[in-house]
Amino acid sequence: MSKLKELIKKLCPNGVNFLRLGDLILKAPKSKNGVKQLAEMDKGSYIAFTSGNKTFEVNSFLVDGEYLFMNDGGTADIKYYNGKANYSDHVFCFTSNKCNVKFIYYYLSAKQNYINEKLFVGSGLKNLNKNKFNELKIPVPPLEVQNEIVRILDKFTELEAELEAELEAELEARTKQYEYYKNKLLINDKFRKIKLSDIGPVKMCRRIFKNQTTDKGDIPFYKIGTFGVEADAYISRELFLEYKDKYPFPNKSDVLLSASGTIGRRVIYEGEDAYFQDSNIVWIDNDETIVLNKYLYYLYGIIDWKVSSGGTISRLYNKIILNTEVLVPPFNEQKRIVSILDKFSSLVNDIKEGLPAEIELRRKQYEYYRNKLLTFE
Repeated sequence: MSKLKELIKKLCPNGVNFLRLGDLILKAPKSKNGVKQLAEMDKGSYIAFTSGNKTFEVNSFLVDGEYLFMNDGGTADIKYYNGKANYSDHVFCFTSNKCNVKFIYYYLSAKQNYINEKLFVGSGLKNLNKNKFNELKIPVPPLEVQNEIVRILDKFTELEAELEAELEAELEARTKQYEYYKNKLLINDKFRKIKLSDIGPVKMCRRIFKNQTTDKGDIPFYKIGTFGVEADAYISRELFLEYKDKYPFPNKSDVLLSASGTIGRRVIYEGEDAYFQDSNIVWIDNDETIVLNKYLYYLYGIIDWKVSSGGTISRLYNKIILNTEVLVPPFNEQKRIVSILDKFSSLVNDIKEGLPAEIELRRKQYEYYRNKLLTFE
């Protein structure tokens, strides 16, 4: 039997009392400082909480000890802190001399969705109804039981934070390893130096005007802001087929390149029905007699593009693209390098995709055990 079960069996075998929160907490003095005043206070050594996630370091404190800090508008966003602290005028600050303060913190954190939905009222930005908050009843087991629950949840929190840090460190290490090998494989003085103009001319789609697009439609039209993500504009299939037939259009596996905005972003065209914004999204009409398209894709990723910064928007002009020099190995070496980089890229992407899912799984696991520990008869 665990220590917690032994304590519950010994100290509260018939269940626990549920008491009004208002009878358990002590409200701290309300701050007179807004976020702006806190930001302008002289820098000091005391943390100051605001109604958002932003904190400041200020030269004075309002409370000293274990306190909870909760937004009184919007959503609860409960925080625990032990020490000298300050806070803004839209933060509700309180402590307790009847319960383990951290036990209250963990319980209210588990109830945060309920608090947000039921205890915040009003139209627009909702505000915490302090009367309803005070009437909220929470389980109050003996202090020894509270302390043991806090010890267990502190350990869970620590383990969860360690796991997230380890997963993120693994991703960072793999990414750095990938970048190292990518540069080592692609930058070799023994390779032949050519200009991009040697492999083909720069092409772009026919201009599409705003009145030719719709919010919904048959063919996604990618502008510079949606390039590589999800289109928010469309053109008709008739216009797509007409322009695709009459004007330049990428071949399957051509590497599309952003020439404004986030310059140098690249996407391999997979042959899907889609259209691309002229001059902002371009490609080299590469017949692959000199450079494989996939090798070109990786080359683009290490090029330091000489961007023209004249005018209001930085731009990668066709002349700059064509005059850019790159190092190109023989075909068999290109294939070998592409194979290695594909594997590295797949590994890094798998970690990137798996990391949020793994973290979310661990958080749900933590919340499950937290809720079980805080559920009493």
